[in-house]
Amino acid sequence: MSDAAPTTAQEPDEPVDPTDPQGDPALFDTVVNLCKRRGYVFPSAEIYGGFRSTYDYGPLGALMLRNVKNAWWRSMVQLRADIVGLDAAILSPPQVWEASGHLQNFTDPLVDCRNCQERFRLDKLDDPNVCPNCGAKESFTEARQFNLMFKTYAGPVEGSGTEVYLRPETAQGMFVNFKNVLETSRKKPPFGIAQVGKSFRNEITPGNFVFRTREFEQMEMEYFVPPDEAGKWYEYWCAERYRWYVDLGIPTHLLRLRAHDADELSHYSSGTSDVEFLFPWGWDELEGIANRTDYDLRQHAAHSGERLEYFDQAAGERYVPHVIEPAAGATRTAMAFLMAAYEEEEVAREGQGQGEARTVLRFHPRIAPYKVAVLPLSKKPELSGPAGEVLAQLQPHYMCDYDETQAIGRRYRRQDELGTPFCVTIDFDTLNDNAVTVRDRDTMAQDRVPIAGLLEHLRPRLEI
Repeated sequence: MSDAAPTTAQEPDEPVDPTDPQGDPALFDTVVNLCKRRGYVFPSAEIYGGFRSTYDYGPLGALMLRNVKNAWWRSMVQLRADIVGLDAAILSPPQVWEASGHLQNFTDPLVDCRNCQERFRLDKLDDPNVCPNCGAKESFTEARQFNLMFKTYAGPVEGSGTEVYLRPETAQGMFVNFKNVLETSRKKPPFGIAQVGKSFRNEITPGNFVFRTREFEQMEMEYFVPPDEAGKWYEYWCAERYRWYVDLGIPTHLLRLRAHDADELSHYSSGTSDVEFLFPWGWDELEGIANRTDYDLRQHAAHSGERLEYFDQAAGERYVPHVIEPAAGATRTAMAFLMAAYEEEEVAREGQGQGEARTVLRFHPRIAPYKVAVLPLSKKPELSGPAGEVLAQLQPHYMCDYDETQAIGRRYRRQDELGTPFCVTIDFDTLNDNAVTVRDRDTMAQDRVPIAGLLEHLRPRLEI
């Protein structure tokens, strides 16, 4: 992308009216159960009774989460000439968080119910005078501010090392490396630094499965722009990030772009909008796009003594760039893709007349954990040999599953529930015609395809 004005991104739909239908609460338990049963997400340390608000991503979940992050990286870095990547440290000294304002401002207002002893975030209560747990009125303590950062010590002796923090966001690593990236990448504003990585917040009220946890992954980008161009780039990134979710298969009726009211804005922001998804419990944030102004670079310059600015040789002037920040949660985005893809339907039993129930995850091919399942019709050696050859042909290109157990109809249903876009069946006719049956997850249509042309058949259907 050139340094000219931004191209126009697809405009999002108008924000959904608050009277529109809310999320389906029953969907939540259904998808959570599917995640455990099919190997997407497991409770962490489950054999020891579990550890609240931590989750392990199983074989399917690990693949899907990687695909979400890869899809983000592809759109934000690989397909652009104006954004570069970074992988900053998780541990950082207090000076970073003092400069950023996290030591002073990264807090939640907490109240305790004197009647039931439960603790709540004051800003999340529907009625600050009524306990949502026990219904007691006027039972809350005075609000206390609680800092959400995890503190630890770097050193060989407990309690005597240097005080450090686990990062609560990935953004600060990009700000403190602004000068390094500027000098080594040969970029000039407008340009961005992107990062995907773990962050940690000592949430007092985690919940809603993997939506809000103490350990999570973020996909963030800091886009450094000339001060007088900040407004148009903010609008550009709001539309561009909304479009990313739509392009990857989330229906527009489940998405909205909501601008923050003035009393919601962070202390550094002159404007923020959230891409929100209609979860089973209602609308909630997937990603925030913020105009952070020049707050972060000026703060780190003042605290470090380094000049964090750009010299525009053509204009003969120096300036501190303003920053537009799209910041998404990888884990909650994966959850939204799961919720949006889940569908139950009744279809004709394949090969027969009567109907049967089918559960299917209609993932976009880039998000699906497995792209192709290779299914020999039986475990007989004369089929397992060709099936292994087909698998070897596909594996260098796509993540594949291999399954030779149970009737073929049941295996198709299992792959539907895993979200696999295509199944390739090797049958006894394969021994004569060197062809396989390719079954489409969404339409259940079956095509006979020569093994020699299998990749050419699948590539345009998977690489979209």
